[in-house]
Amino acid sequence: MPVAAVPNYLPAGDFAKASPGLRFGLLLSIWTDRKDQAEEVVDRASRDSPEAERLKKELGPDNRNLEQVTNRLIHEGKIPALWSKNDHAGRQAWKMVSALTKTDKNLMSALTGRMRAVAGLQAGGALWDAEAEATAPFTTGLGNEHPLENGFSFLNPYGLPYLPGSGVKGVVREAARQLASGEWENPGGWHTEPVGEFRVREDGEEKPIKLTALDVLFGRETLEGESDHFRGVLSFWDVIPEIPGNTLRVEVMTPHQTHYYQQKTDKKSGNSTTPHDSGQPNPILFLTVPPGSKFRFFVTCDLVRLKRVAPSLAQEDRWKQLLDAAFEHAFDWLGFGAKTAVGYGAMRRKTGPAAGPSGAPKESSSAKKSTT
Repeated sequence: MPVAAVPNYLPAGDFAKASPGLRFGLLLSIWTDRKDQAEEVVDRASRDSPEAERLKKELGPDNRNLEQVTNRLIHEGKIPALWSKNDHAGRQAWKMVSALTKTDKNLMSALTGRMRAVAGLQAGGALWDAEAEATAPFTTGLGNEHPLENGFSFLNPYGLPYLPGSGVKGVVREAARQLASGEWENPGGWHTEPVGEFRVREDGEEKPIKLTALDVLFGRETLEGESDHFRGVLSFWDVIPEIPGNTLRVEVMTPHQTHYYQQKTDKKSGNSTTPHDSGQPNPILFLTVPPGSKFRFFVTCDLVRLKRVAPSLAQEDRWKQLLDAAFEHAFDWLGFGAKTAVGYGAMRRKTGPAAGPSGAPKESSSAKKSTT
């Protein structure tokens, strides 16, 4: 049985009660030990093949030469080396890492409840929040290095799936930028006109820096070498999904023509590195949060700075109206997390005042001419 790379004093294989993050990470039991190697040799010798007959003779009575035969096969690369990844165990590991225990579910609810309690302490209307439901699988952290090809983001030390606040901010900022560009039928109040300013000292003199609503709320993006930075007044919290079932969802992507993209020759693809249809598909599994999961978004605003820098956005909670429009656009058109270009991370809003859909992008002048 493949093992986890952990000290001997830990009970082997008894990790069912560990968090999903630990089961997917430190306690992942896919590494070959000596017992696995010996079992592989015995299994090969029990088959009905010429190789099996040779192994039986080499092993001798009662497999007394098992150690020598095992070492030879390891040296020849015919069986996995010690502590190498066991491919069969890697395929079977998904059932273990995707399971959610009752403790995991309770912890998700407790963390979300704690965040609601802390959010309730925000005074003076400095809080914006909304609940959304995933209408498609959600995944994030696929770029994290992992022995099972694709990683996943778990929140330490709880080991639970989460959407980082930085990721939420990036998506909503992009939604606001698109609306402010004027290319959408309903911009939701977003525009590129200055709404405030801050002053910096340069060569002994103060100079004003104009700020748009995008700059004020999300922070000013400066060019390389510039020092006129401005931190946005909004803070985006991490999001803990509340998953309805008792398991994460395992999805499959199947890259084709890997021989071409990786420039590797393979007999199965004709020892060619050119793109063609005889290349071998390569199924790759990855973790997702299933559709139907609930996501509670919390955003707080530094109202003191907002009133000083852009008082018009503080009047009648104008900043909340802009945030409503940006989130609606993100839900309708962008999605959250990874692989949004192929439909992952799509959500719909369940609570909170909706700003109304931003509509489709405005029709370009060339497209209008072609229809007349």
